[in-house]
Amino acid sequence: MMTPLNVPSGSLFIPGLVLAFLLMGTNSTVQAEAFRILDQSAAAMGQGTAFAAQADEPSAVYFNPAAMSQLPGIQLTVGTLLVGGTIDYISPTGTMVEGDFGSAIANPPPSNFFVTANLGDLGFASLQHITLGFGINSPFGNLTDYPTGGPLGQVLTSSASPLIDFKPTVAIELNEFLSVGFGVDIYTFSDLVGEGHVEFQQTAGPEFTGVLSALASPGERIELNGIDTTLGYNFSFLLTPYRNDQGKPLLNFGVVYRSQAGLDLEGQFINHTRGSTLDAKATLNLPQVMTAALAVWPIRNAQREWKVEFDFDYVDWTSFHNLDITLSNGIVLPKPRNWKPAHIFMLGTEYKLFNPVQLPHWDVAFRTGYVFSDSPVPETTFKPDVPDSNYHAYSIGFGVLCSGRGMFLGFIRCGNDGTTFLGTTAIGIDLAYQAIVYQQRGISNNDDSRVNGTWDTIIHVGALNLRTNFDLAR
Repeated sequence: MMTPLNVPSGSLFIPGLVLAFLLMGTNSTVQAEAFRILDQSAAAMGQGTAFAAQADEPSAVYFNPAAMSQLPGIQLTVGTLLVGGTIDYISPTGTMVEGDFGSAIANPPPSNFFVTANLGDLGFASLQHITLGFGINSPFGNLTDYPTGGPLGQVLTSSASPLIDFKPTVAIELNEFLSVGFGVDIYTFSDLVGEGHVEFQQTAGPEFTGVLSALASPGERIELNGIDTTLGYNFSFLLTPYRNDQGKPLLNFGVVYRSQAGLDLEGQFINHTRGSTLDAKATLNLPQVMTAALAVWPIRNAQREWKVEFDFDYVDWTSFHNLDITLSNGIVLPKPRNWKPAHIFMLGTEYKLFNPVQLPHWDVAFRTGYVFSDSPVPETTFKPDVPDSNYHAYSIGFGVLCSGRGMFLGFIRCGNDGTTFLGTTAIGIDLAYQAIVYQQRGISNNDDSRVNGTWDTIIHVGALNLRTNFDLAR
């Protein structure tokens, strides 16, 4: 995401990790409120990301680490998002500008990788209640582009961020009713992914006079960038008060807490026209997030399941009060943000069939969901890098999981007596589509009058995840 330096106005694990890095893109464009990204797996996205109380696949590493205790053996999922959309701006004089998210489809796309391993199923009988997990994803970020010569060119022409989160986690099943989870979030930038830094570009405007003329003159092309690595943490629990005769949950309640984390960005202020460079610093505070989730299965038997879930996120953006920039020549560029808390409501459902007559050895899932989020961005500090407003998101999804004597892609045995491909016990694929429709927002009293006008944003997201379960004991 561009904001941070804003100027005025096991052996089987190795291929999966390599694939995750190849898929992991710099362009994290799928936004929830502000620049937080809700969509971290196709299975969850298809249900409007109402998933923290279900979390029955490896993306539990992100959605609710405590729920990893539900996952036997070794399970892995790797996925990617195809993202497109437009940002339509109309100035008070009627001038129209269309921005986008880098191109028709963001490239390379933002992606995710999650793996879990139950220690008991790996042969450590005394540790059967402990499950380890690891994830790589981008929970924060954005990408925006605007025409260089348009009315916004002197505010922003492009922004990007390759912020990555490495997530080692552990879940402990305390008893049949309660599991807890703990994890560390290692937020960092890497030149393995794009340019490996936060980047913000614009054409210098008329404000670059007086003392600021030492930095740039109107019309010159300038850039700000920065990097840092920092730590956050998360903890969660999953409560299951009711189960059916087969021991499967009929009611789950989940709570997840993700801590605030501060990135002390260090980088450069570059005047590309002059070829000059100054060191620059800024602090970006990521918010603490609290999630409460409730999942109910009105139907759950050997033939089919129907789940309904409601999740609520409270995102404390009050820590994001400014992005003041300190340059090595002593000039400080004040950038107030003064964001407020955001509230996200997620409702999702999944209907699943087991071994239907037409597809023996397969589980088939149908999903749909809805999200509403209010915006934490005040009108006075609204900026084009985060063209945020209240939004509604609508999603649908589909998933299949092949096991037993089923054949994936027609030639890979999904699971049978140790003769499967790389020892797999199940192979699946999840697909989802989501339309994120931001409410039209009129800005009239911004602290930078060049931003005043009408803003319309829509984002289209397609998600694909491949999922594999392993049994290394075979």
